[in-house]
Formats: sequence, structure tokens, C-alpha cells
Amino acid sequence: MIPRVHARGTRTIGLLHYLYGPGTHEEHIDPHLVAAWDSLAPDPGRDLDATYGALQRLLDQPVMALPESRRPTEHVWHLSVRAAPEDPILSDEQWGEIARRMVAATGIAPDGDDAACRWAAVRHADDHIHIIATIVREDGRQARLRRDGKRSQDEARKIEIDYELRRLHAGDGTAAQRPTSAERHKAKREGRERTAREELRETVRRAAAGTASTEEFFDRLAAAGLLIRKRIAPSGDLLGYKVALPDDHNKDGEPVFYSGSKLAPDLSLPRIRERWALPAEPTTADGSGPQQPALPDMTGPAFARRRATAATWQALLIIDQSDDGTAAAQIAAAGEVLDALAKTSAAHTRAELREAAFVFERASRSHVRAVRGHDRTLRQAARDLVHSGPALGRGEDGATTAMLIDVAFFLAIAAANWHAKKHHSQQAAAARQTAEHLRAAYQAAAREPLAALGQRGRRLAPRVRQRQADLVHHVLPELAERILAEGGWSALATTLDDTRKAGHDPAALLADAARRRELDTATSISDVLVWRLRHSAHLPTLSESSHEALAQGSHRHKPSVPNTPLAQGTANSSSRRR
Repeated sequence: MIPRVHARGTRTIGLLHYLYGPGTHEEHIDPHLVAAWDSLAPDPGRDLDATYGALQRLLDQPVMALPESRRPTEHVWHLSVRAAPEDPILSDEQWGEIARRMVAATGIAPDGDDAACRWAAVRHADDHIHIIATIVREDGRQARLRRDGKRSQDEARKIEIDYELRRLHAGDGTAAQRPTSAERHKAKREGRERTAREELRETVRRAAAGTASTEEFFDRLAAAGLLIRKRIAPSGDLLGYKVALPDDHNKDGEPVFYSGSKLAPDLSLPRIRERWALPAEPTTADGSGPQQPALPDMTGPAFARRRATAATWQALLIIDQSDDGTAAAQIAAAGEVLDALAKTSAAHTRAELREAAFVFERASRSHVRAVRGHDRTLRQAARDLVHSGPALGRGEDGATTAMLIDVAFFLAIAAANWHAKKHHSQQAAAARQTAEHLRAAYQAAAREPLAALGQRGRRLAPRVRQRQADLVHHVLPELAERILAEGGWSALATTLDDTRKAGHDPAALLADAARRRELDTATSISDVLVWRLRHSAHLPTLSESSHEALAQGSHRHKPSVPNTPLAQGTANSSSRRR
């Protein structure tokens, strides 16, 4: 249940006309009173003899009884209360009781207070009510409404329990503004998947991912097809911006513009500019500075994904062990990587990656202020992803996408755990939901490369497979039997053989891969080790022989979903970590 305290108003009659009227887009159906301060209050919705003016005069009576000099200008209080989409439709009686609980909790009409404010609750849709009140009490004093928004949220949590409704998480004031009822109805009428506000927020966030200057940011907005208005000071300085969808118009046929701050708190121009501040040196958890592996001089989507994988892995360690401001910066920058990944990935992963980025937006903000500069490596990774262009989703591009999603999944879990420790319930829930979308994207991305590596592994000479099995027994004696019994063992055997052929010490790299993070809670240890080894040894994720093996096997059987660490289990477990 979602309560929202709206800005104070000056005209009671104006709000009544809206509540009882057809709505901005004819979305109000059967407006009527469900509760009020007096059971005899007139209901202009269902009583033909009642008028808006009659109800307005009764509500305003305590205000007008004061001398004009003592009357508060903004005397109209307005609270909307909305049920979650999956909640059952409540009766008028139930909504009436909810209204009484809300006015009591917020201080408009405390229980047992005979001199409380006058109020009325109007229902004009199945899923919500509006409460209108005047803030002057019957005794002439003004109601004490400090923290009325917080108190309405606290009461909503209790109502959810009492009415067995969906349990929502308490907010902390850092969430983006929700679309209004009118915006949702408009989107539905026009066949939009999301409201204009949500589409713009997603587009602006993608445009900001990895940008380095104001000019680049606005160039990306224009390239995305948005209409842009810049707010310029008399001095010529740029103060802010507004954006609109070219096909979203108001009743007068004019584009509907939203400022960045109205899309999300961190999308105002000053907040975006913070990302471009002179960066500090990023540090590892022990303060020793960045420790990314030196990668070969390559270009293109696959290389950008490898670099992003290294940066994401480093960020995961920082979130686990660093100070709050640095961790918050890493989480915020991780959102930019997800935005860039969604923008540049192939069609079979794009939908889930887009949802992951959309949901993680909520996890990227909290009251812990991000210390910008320490996120430089992740922001550069996002920039590289965008500038490298779209990946085809096949071969090396597809495999390195799977590699990056694999690490991003565990970063989302690390972010969820960090937020949970800080009691950021909404952010923690968003990060866990992000992990679910990333797991689905991983299954699509990893299917082909792991199947190809597995087919190569099954064709290795018996003596080679035995050599790799002996190596696993020697390096990981406690996990060896489990690894050799897994469906991903053949892919790991191939990877260990490729590591040896590339001139590396397989035993040393395997021991290092196992030390990076605990393994025994992974669904498939083999698959975890495959990605770690191929990344740390700079091995191609798919060689020519892998493509040949897959092509030869594809006419015999369709590859099944690999038994990967992300293909099974739940993202809610804090113990499944690498």
C-alpha cells in the first residue's frame, strides 16, 4: 500500500472538482465518498442534491471562522493511498476504515479528538482513495503535521499486515517520483509499455552512462531522439535541462517536458556533473590501488566486455570491504555498466538486461552519499561498452557477454547484502530483483559458449582428460569429486587444457581462481572456474575449434540449458558468493 502526501493547496473547491471530476483522461469512474469527519457530510458523487460547494463550505468552515489575518494560505491537505497491483479489490467499507486510520496516524484527526480537522475520503477507482482535509482544527488551532508522510508510511505497513496485502518496503525519500494515475492511464491508452516519465528516465540514464562532458551527454540525448530544452542563466551558464518524448503531447498538442530532477534525484544536471569531477585514484579493499590484469591491445565489444568484467570484479571486492561512501559510488557506477550493457547487447539478452538496469536504478541511490572518483574504473568500463558498439551475441561477443553478466550477478548480490546491512530495504529488494533478471540473461548468453566448450572437452583424448582430473584432485582435493561429477566438467577440462597450451601454469591459476571467493555454495563449481580461468588467463572465450565443435554437434542435438551457477537456485541467498 502506497500513501503519498501531496503539496499543500490553497483552494478546497479546486481539489474537490478534480476528485469528483472525470480526471485528466477520463480515468475517474463513479467518484463517491467512502468516509468523512461527519457521517452526514454531503456526497456530490451519489447524492443529486449535494454540491461541491456545499462540501467545500463545510470543510472550510473552521478556516473561515478565523480572522482573515490568521487564516493559513495553504490550508488544503491532500493524501492519496494506493493498493499494490496484485492486491485484491477492497470494498468501500474497507477503504473507509483505511482512511480513518490514515487521518488518525498523520495527525489530521487523532482517535478520540473531538476538535480535530475536517476531512473527506473520495474513491474514484478500484485501487486507491484520496483524502482531502483542511488543516485548521475545530478549536481554531492548526494541526500538528510534522512527518506526516513518514507516519502515513508506517501506518501503511500495519494496514498491509491487517488486510493481508502485499508487504512493501518502507521508503527513505531517495526513490524516483512515481508516475501519476493520469500518466499510467495515458500510457495504457496509447499502448505504451511504460509511462513517458519512466521511458524518459531510462533513456536519460542510458545517455548519462559513461559520459565525460556536458556536450557528450546532450549529444546522446539528441541521438536518442529526445526533445531537449536547456535552462540558461543570464550569464550564459547552463543551469539545467528538460526532456520530452517527441510523440508525448498534452491536451493542447504540446510536448510534455520533464526536468532531470523530476525523473530521478540523481539525474539533475548538478548531480550528473558530479560524475565528471576530477577523479580520485580508485582503490582496492586494502587501499593498494587498482589491480586489474593487463589485457592485450584489442578493440571491439568483446574486449570492452572483458575490461568491464575486470572492473566489475574489482568493484565487488570494494563493496564488500570498503568504506560506505566508496561502496555507494561503486554501486551507483554499476548501474551505469548495466545501462551500457543493456544498450549494446544482442536481442536474446536485451530484454532481461534492460529490466535488470531498470530495476537496479532504485538500488543505485540511498542517503549514503557516493564519494565520486573511486568509481572511475567502472564508469570508464561503461563508456567503453557504449563506444565499442553493439555485440552480435555470437562467438566471442556472446561469450564475453556471459562472462560479464556472470560477475554482474554477484555484484548485484553484494549490493543487496550491503544495502541490507544498512537497513535500506527498498534498495536491497531492488538489487535482489536485479540479480533475478541477470540470471535469466546469463542463461541465454551462456548456453552456446558453455555447450561449445563442453563438446570440445568430451572430444579430448582420455589421457588429457585424466591429466586435468588429476590436476583438480591435487589442487582442490575437497571439491574434486563434486567437480568431476558436474555436467560442466568437460568445459572446465577444455579450459585447463587451453590454459596449459597458452603457456600458463594451470595449477597456479586454478588455485588462484579457487581462492578468489568460496566455491562450495555454487550450483556448478565447474562453470564458475571456467569463467575465472578464461578471464585471468586472457583466453578467448570461444576458439575456432569451439565453433567447429558446436556446429558439428548442433545437427545431432539441441544444447540444453547449462548447469550454471546462475541457472538454478535463488538470488536471495547471501551465502552463494564467489
